[in-house]
Amino acid sequence: MSAPAAPDRRPVLVVTNLVPPDRAGAFAALHAREDIMLALFGGRSHHATGAVADPGVPFTTISQREAYSLASSGRFRAVIAGTAGRTALPAAAAGARRAKVPFLLWTALWAHPRTPAFALAGAPLLRLLYKNADAVIAYGSHVSAFVAARGARNVHVAPQAVDAAFWSAPAPAPRRPAGATFVALNVGRPARYKGIPELLDAWRLSGLGPPGAALTLVGEPDDGQDVLPPGVTRAGRLDPITLRNFYAGADVLVMSAIKTRDFLEPWGLVANEAMHQRLPVIATTATGAAAGGLVRDGRNGLVVPAGDAPALACALRRLDEDPALAQRLGAAAADDVAAHTFAAWADGVSAALVSVGAGREGDR
Repeated sequence: MSAPAAPDRRPVLVVTNLVPPDRAGAFAALHAREDIMLALFGGRSHHATGAVADPGVPFTTISQREAYSLASSGRFRAVIAGTAGRTALPAAAAGARRAKVPFLLWTALWAHPRTPAFALAGAPLLRLLYKNADAVIAYGSHVSAFVAARGARNVHVAPQAVDAAFWSAPAPAPRRPAGATFVALNVGRPARYKGIPELLDAWRLSGLGPPGAALTLVGEPDDGQDVLPPGVTRAGRLDPITLRNFYAGADVLVMSAIKTRDFLEPWGLVANEAMHQRLPVIATTATGAAAGGLVRDGRNGLVVPAGDAPALACALRRLDEDPALAQRLGAAAADDVAAHTFAAWADGVSAALVSVGAGREGDR
């Protein structure tokens, strides 16, 4: 009888562009389970919070092309790569094949960009990887359904999460406009897909405004949005503690995302943050957190068609007129988001690694 194979003690290589603050805890949880090394190639981020200088786990900085040599080096028992960048993803996939170790695609996409450049190069590459990756790690059910429909055969969901302990902690100084009985909040980076023009149109249509109702926009403004309707103010970019105070002082978070030619909101972690503060969410169908099942219409928030300003206005008026409904939705929001933790995200990635024979679960 042959002796059992010795456990593979090599780490897992994770190739990505950078580490936003809210993902540092997720990578730490995964490192504790699986022993990982990050290969960071930098570049543009869709996260308003930017990136941390030290992610708190082993990491190295590389160029995108260097992903191939690192993945093919034989130092790793599996390779995980995301969809950011241009050449890093195919380089990591080719390197994993060269090293004869499993390759796992980590993706947030639930629609492909409709730009000529993506149609020419990006879409064919992703369709090939959906079918040939040993496993696909998805943000949520919306992404898993998208990739499964395109040939992915081994899909695992790693739910999006924020620091639950921080965002659910009592806010020391809730921020609320003086005299307002209904406060809506929007939080996001300046980008067209966030749907701020549609939100401002909805606010005008709703008939809400001073003195009883207020809408606060958190984040840097887009160009051409200097004239705001009555009752709408800007708070600028806020640090996490101040933002938590704004969540605590609001009645609803509004996520007015739309689908643009080159982007569709993958998730929207502000939904998680707000829900930890018992805040219901009005989200459009172009918001990943709604399509992925966290924000549920009539359960913990309201979901309206993307780009439909009258429907968004109706949802705002509904919560303004029914505070008891807003409170019930907010309580359910806190219950539902509690399962979205860094540990749950790491469990999803670990399950994908186990499914291809590269997990450490058998060692414990």
